[in-house]
Amino acid sequence: MGLSLPHILVLAVVVLVLFGRGRISEMMGDFGKGIKSFKQGMADETTDRPVTPPPAQIPSQTAAPTSEQTVDQTTKSQ
Repeated sequence: MGLSLPHILVLAVVVLVLFGRGRISEMMGDFGKGIKSFKQGMADETTDRPVTPPPAQIPSQTAAPTSEQTVDQTTKSQ
């Protein structure tokens, strides 16, 4: 049950009567400015930010002992 051409025309007339021709063009202009601003912000974000390498990982003190450390600890305890 789609909209036919007469339905679309009646809907367009109702929208024009409610909002007026000037208000619709203002809204479309504001919408266009918003899209332009968004694109510009996305471009600025990718070009302004310098690329920094991730911080070096420091091995934690609580890491599981290696086999050499395990052998050293067992020989010390004997």
